[in-house]
Amino acid sequence: MLPALLTVLSIALGFALDCLLGDPAWLPHPVRWIGRLIRVLERLLRRIFPSSPGGERTAGILLVLLTAGISTAVPAGILWGCWLLHPIAFTAVQTLFCYQILAVKSLKTESMKVAKALQAGDLPGARQAVSRIVGRDTDSLDTQQVAKAAVETVAENTTDGVVSPLFFLALGGAPLGFLYKAVNTMDSMVGYRNDTYRYFGTAAAKTDDVCNWIPARISALCMLFAAWIFRRDAKNAWRIYRRDRRNHSSPNSAQTESVCAGALHIQLAGDAYYGGKLCRKPTIGDPGEPVGHRHIAQAVQLMTGTAGCALALFLLLDLTVLRLLF
Repeated sequence: MLPALLTVLSIALGFALDCLLGDPAWLPHPVRWIGRLIRVLERLLRRIFPSSPGGERTAGILLVLLTAGISTAVPAGILWGCWLLHPIAFTAVQTLFCYQILAVKSLKTESMKVAKALQAGDLPGARQAVSRIVGRDTDSLDTQQVAKAAVETVAENTTDGVVSPLFFLALGGAPLGFLYKAVNTMDSMVGYRNDTYRYFGTAAAKTDDVCNWIPARISALCMLFAAWIFRRDAKNAWRIYRRDRRNHSSPNSAQTESVCAGALHIQLAGDAYYGGKLCRKPTIGDPGEPVGHRHIAQAVQLMTGTAGCALALFLLLDLTVLRLLF
C-alpha cells in the first residue's frame, strides 16, 4: 500500500511543481528523448520493411509497440531501483517524473504570449508565438484567426497535455504516464494523413485516439464544471457540447473545444491551411463576437479550472480504491 500512497503524493506534488515552474528550457525533458527514440526507430523500421502500404503499416505497429514499451519500462526500472534504495528516493524521482509529464504552466505561458502580442497590436509577433503551439500555417492569419487558433489549442490540449496525463498517472503512476506521453508524441510526429505517413502513422494515430477517448470526455465534463465555477455560460456550453462534440475528424478533439466555444460564446474550428493545403473542417459553436486576446485568457482560465477538477477527481478515486483494497 505504501508505494501506491506515495504515488498519489507524487502526482499531487508533481502537479504543484508544474503549475509553479512550468517547463524550464535548461531542464532536460524526457519527452525530447522520446522524440529522438521515435526518429531512430522510424529510420530503422523503414530500412527493414518494404515501402508498400502493408509494409509501412507493419512498421508503424512495431514503432508503437517498441516506443511505448521502452518509454514505460525505463521509468519503471528507475523507480524500482529508487524503491530498493529508499521510499524517499522513490517519491522524489516519481514527483519529478509527474512534473515533467504535465503541461499546465507551459500551455498557459505559451498561449498568453499570443494574447499579449495581440493586445499590444503586434500581429507578426502573435503569428510567431502561435506558430509554436499549432500545426497549421500561421503566416497569413489575421488577428481573429490567430486568437482562434490559440483558443483551440488551449481547449484541445486541456485533454492532451493535462487531463489524459493525469488519467494515466492515476492509473499506474509515472510509467503509465510516460506510456501516454510516448503515444501522444508519436501521434504528433507521425500521425499524419500525408504522403509520408499515410500508412506508417496509422497505428500511432489510432492508438492516440484510443488512449484519449475516456480522458477527453472526462475533460469535457470537468470543463463544464469549471465554466460553472468561473461563471461562464455553462448552460450554453452544455448545449454546444451536445450538438458539436463530434464536429472534428478526431473523435476526441471537439469534446473540449465545443465546451469552450459554448462557454465563451465564440465559434471555433472551420477551414485552415496545413502545409499550404486547405483543410475543410466544420465549425464548432455559434457565431458570436470576434475572437480576441481576452478569449485566450478566458480559455486558459477554463483549462486551469479543468486541471484542478481532474486532479481532485483522480486522486479521490485513487484514495477510494486504496481504502477499499487495504
